[in-house]
Amino acid sequence: MITITRADTRPIQNQGDIVLVRKVVRDWALELQFSIVDQTKIITAASELARNAFEYGKGGTMKMEALLNGIRKGLRLTFEDQGPGIENMELALTDGYTTGGGLGMGLTGARRLVNEFDIKSTPGQGTTVTITKWK
Repeated sequence: MITITRADTRPIQNQGDIVLVRKVVRDWALELQFSIVDQTKIITAASELARNAFEYGKGGTMKMEALLNGIRKGLRLTFEDQGPGIENMELALTDGYTTGGGLGMGLTGARRLVNEFDIKSTPGQGTTVTITKWK
């Protein structure tokens, strides 16, 4: 059974918020005693998803939850925006696909860096991406 031991929500409304997302995710990963490799993975994934929420979703929020499953610790991050949504999910989750001129590694890269990845998007209503990294 998974227990949420701590939760917080952060806005993503400007470039500075993306920097703060990276910092707070790093702080929580340290507190949960993630290895340096796992810290880097969750911070990188969070940075990519926060940037997506800001650039494509026109801003949003990140909800953080520290998890406990028996003796196993985890960090779940949920990024939510009210932007235009994703028209073609299969295409959006293809390496190299981009609508913004970037490298097209945001969603697929984030998915590879975490243990659990879930995305829901409705065109015209926004996108929610939830990732979890277990220690």
